[in-house]
Parts: sequence; C-alpha cells; structure tokens
Amino acid sequence: MGKISPVSAKYIIHANIDIEGVVDKPDVVGAIFGQTEGLLGADLELRELQKSGRIGRIEVNVETRSGKTKGNIVVPSSLDKAETAIVGAALEIIQRIGPCNAKMQVENIEDVRVSKRGFVIERAKELLKNLMESSMPDSQEIADEVAYSVRVMEIREYGKDRLPAGPAIDESDEVVVVEGRADVLNLLKHGFKNAIAMNGTSVPETIIDLCKKKVVTVFVDGDRGGDLIIKEFSSVADVDYVTKAPDGKEVEEITKKEIHKALRSRISGEQAKLELGRDIERINDASKPFHRPAMQRPQFIKRPFVPLEQKNTFKNMLENLVGTRGAQVLDEKMNVLGKVPISELPTAIKSLGNGVYAIVFDGTIDRDIIKAAEMGNIRCLVGMDSRIRPNETRVNILTVSDL
Repeated sequence: MGKISPVSAKYIIHANIDIEGVVDKPDVVGAIFGQTEGLLGADLELRELQKSGRIGRIEVNVETRSGKTKGNIVVPSSLDKAETAIVGAALEIIQRIGPCNAKMQVENIEDVRVSKRGFVIERAKELLKNLMESSMPDSQEIADEVAYSVRVMEIREYGKDRLPAGPAIDESDEVVVVEGRADVLNLLKHGFKNAIAMNGTSVPETIIDLCKKKVVTVFVDGDRGGDLIIKEFSSVADVDYVTKAPDGKEVEEITKKEIHKALRSRISGEQAKLELGRDIERINDASKPFHRPAMQRPQFIKRPFVPLEQKNTFKNMLENLVGTRGAQVLDEKMNVLGKVPISELPTAIKSLGNGVYAIVFDGTIDRDIIKAAEMGNIRCLVGMDSRIRPNETRVNILTVSDL
C-alpha cells in the first residue's frame, strides 16, 4: 500500500471515534476503507488515493476501558482543501465497526503549511536578530574600531630606556606616567596620547628627566602595589601630581569615564607623601603594644560611628561635586541646606549657626575649615582628602579613601 511522506502532506484530518464494544486497530482501518468504498466516486476512492500517494497512512490510536473502545484517527492528505474536507466528512458516515456500534467525529483539519509558516517566521526573527547583533556593526562601531586600531599603532618607544609611550610626549606640557605598556594602550584607546610607562616598579632615568622638564602625573593601579610605586617615585623624582585607579582595579582595564574621574581628583605630590606617611604611621601604631608612655599627649574622645547608609550618601554627593570646587551643607536628616563655593566655606559655616550636621565638598580638609567646623558644632566633614589627622579633632573626617 502506498504511503505519503509527512513532509509532503498539506493537510491532516483529526477525528475522534467512540465504539460500543472491543475492537482492534485493523478493524477500524478496514471499516474506513470498506464503508467509504464507492461513496465518493472513482476520483476520491480512498484505496486508489493511498496507492497514488495523495492520502497517507491512516494512523489509528485506540484504548479499551470497561468494554468500550475510544481513540483518535489521523489521516494525512495532499489533496486540495475541498477534496480533503470531503474525505473528512465521509469518515463520519461510519456507524458500525465489526459487530459494534460506532460514532466517528472529525475534530478539525490542520493546515500543515500554517504551522510550518509560523516556524519559518520565528526562526527568521531569531536569525535576523543574531545577524544584527554579530555581523552588522553600525557606522559608529566601525569608526570606533578603526580609531582604536590607529591609536594602538601610535604607541612607540621613548628615550634611552625605550619606554612604551604615546606619540605626544615631546609636545605635551603634561605627561601621565603609568606602570606598563597595557596601561599606555588603554589611555591611547581613550584619546590620551601623552602617557608613558615605567616598565617596572623602579623609576627609569628617562622618567626622572621628564619630571624635571614637564608637569608629571603618576597614575597607578588601585592596589598596594600602586602605593609602593608612589613611595618609590616620591623618593627619586619631583612628582607634581598623583592619582590612582578605583580600588581593586588596574589602569589597563578602567573605562574612559573612570580615567577622567581619576585625573580630575588627582592630588599634589606633597600631599601624596603626607598620605603615605599617615598610612605608615597608622600601621606602626597598630603594631605597637597596647600601653602608652605616661606623658602621652591627650587624645580626643572617640567620634561617633557613621552609618553605612550615610557613607553611601556622602560618596554619591562627593562624586557629583568632583571638579565643581563647591560644597553642600546638610542637616541631621541628610537634607541639603545649601550650596556654597569652597572659598566661602569658613564664612558660611560661621553664619549658619548650629543647625549643620555635615558638609561635603570638593576640596581638602585643612586647619581653617576644621576650626570653623568645631566652632559651629558640625559633626562630620567630607572632602577629597585631608591635611588633618583624625585624632587631632573631634569632628568626624571622611575622605575618598574612607568611602
């Protein structure tokens, strides 16, 4: 008996069957062919249609429970819509199968091409999405890639130590000194052409000579190694400015925004020495025995703990103030009472009275600001850095490193 491939079927007839008795699958198939024989004419004779491949293999699935048989019938068809509908209607004339009464009901006629069309549409969407994401960069992406390649090509060797450097070292008044070649490449990628690498932790003679002729900013990784390089640098050369990558990050991996932010918040070389000295002193103090000499200088009472939520608020405010040289005045509920320039900060503190809880500003905490804060009973000062040690005042001092 001929078969129709499921792939070539255009329609599928789905029918349900209820039989008042127990029968087998061959009984159902025999009834279909036998009781429709001669009903539809020679052109729609089921046996001839199956031999020619226009009707596929009739699938019968039945099960018997409590002496009754129920199931479904599937008939694939490559006839047109009208002819398939006629064949489906012809199935419903079957009223007996073997000795048992039966009822057959066509549930629906499925258009296979509709299902295939839905699959094609969904698959086409997926393929188009993948194509747009991976194989079709826009003009800006192409431009960025070309610009990056050109900038990487611009890296060269500078001085007798043959240090990796950008192309603008000679003509620039300012130079950014980084740790390695990868750092120079990252700065070149983001448009900084005046960077030069030390190629190690020791300071080469070429870098020392540059420090004598140009304004030098030392830009190191945000880790302990970066602090050691700053210390080494400060001992052998005259450094103008110092800055670090965000904590735990390296210069070679930070973004353009992070580079700009780090360079805007750089501190002077002298201040960096003070910071390093303070850290070393703190470490030395921690390593000393608990007891102190009898003539020790009296210390201020321990300042109140600053909650993490307040620290996060201070950090966000400080980030927004970078480069503005301004200050924000806050009350105990962290509401902003006003904004003033740093140059007017001591005067503003005196005029505001006792309602101020904290001041966040883009600058250095010095003795004049501390004195005004103590007189105004201000609890907390938040700045970029500080020239005042925490144990020298009763005011809470927080800097970028504390946040």
